[in-house]
Amino acid sequence: MLKLNIRIERGVFGLDANLVIPTPGVTALFGPSGAGKTTLAHAVAGLVTATGTIVLDGETLLDTQRGICVPVEQRAIGCVFQDARLFPHLTVAGNLDYGLRRQRRVVYAQRDEVIALLGLSSLLARLPHQLSGGERQRVALGRALLGQPRLLVLDEPLASIDAARREEVLPYLEILRDRFCVPMLYVSHQYEEVLRLAAQVVLMDRGQIVATDTPAALSLSSALRSRVGTGGVGAVIETEVVSKNETEGLITVLLGGHALRLTASADAVGTHLRLHVLASDVMLATERPQGLSVRNALPGKIEDLEAEENGMVLATVAIGSDRLLARITRSAVDDLALATGLPIWALVKAASLNQGLYRPTSAANPAAP
Repeated sequence: MLKLNIRIERGVFGLDANLVIPTPGVTALFGPSGAGKTTLAHAVAGLVTATGTIVLDGETLLDTQRGICVPVEQRAIGCVFQDARLFPHLTVAGNLDYGLRRQRRVVYAQRDEVIALLGLSSLLARLPHQLSGGERQRVALGRALLGQPRLLVLDEPLASIDAARREEVLPYLEILRDRFCVPMLYVSHQYEEVLRLAAQVVLMDRGQIVATDTPAALSLSSALRSRVGTGGVGAVIETEVVSKNETEGLITVLLGGHALRLTASADAVGTHLRLHVLASDVMLATERPQGLSVRNALPGKIEDLEAEENGMVLATVAIGSDRLLARITRSAVDDLALATGLPIWALVKAASLNQGLYRPTSAANPAAP
């Protein structure tokens, strides 16, 4: 458990944070640039000065009233930054070995295993300038992990690399999360990264904690909508594969107790999935549809209707214990006589769901540090 109650002042910028973050797991600090995400993460690592208290797994790292401030090098917190910050005169092997020299805890991540998991075997003799951006970040992850940290602080580690390199590195972050069960504090302003990695999200803006919750719960919050943009608004559903049809390339999951089919065939039955169902991909009908190519028709009821700009309305639809969001026009609301409590059918294309399909956990058997 990471508990912090801190205040940081930097000129006109001020940060107030009172948080309890579970460990292990990945907690994302999410928000726009200037929200205070990096400042908060650096305070936990001891890289910036704060007043208040920080307690990690029962050990007090900071308590300004009692005069306690554990030095950075004694906190056993690994850091990975945007620019990797590798030693330019050392090879990949040398940078990794530097991480080994810093370890002060029981070893849970062996050197050979880390090299294999991060795909570094063919890079060991290279110098940092001979690596791609994605490769440098993988080396930085390995070096941090070999220090046997009890917490990894990842400060927008993918922000300085292009989309292709991000897709290269993200699976390795998932491996570290699932294989070693390393607690992570992940700073990002990319919502997709948050949905892919995090179990909990801390939404920040202008130095304040706006909300803290799971990705599924936060996806329904109006506080999040203004920060992900119109195109990113949608419900996040935690589910698992209940059946698959390899011939048709479809898998079936449950949403509110009802079958939902997706165009993905690689996942085994029992695989945990996280779906981001965009509000723009959900249609509503007052009667069960007939003769449509849309195969997912889910019965529910209107729970809320929220007016948006440009004549649009965001409908919250309750389907069992789950919720979907649907963006429709004001004229559609009037024509269909939509109102709170009205029974409704939510229609979702199977193909559109595959664009927001994430696998936030692995079947691997994690070895917690």
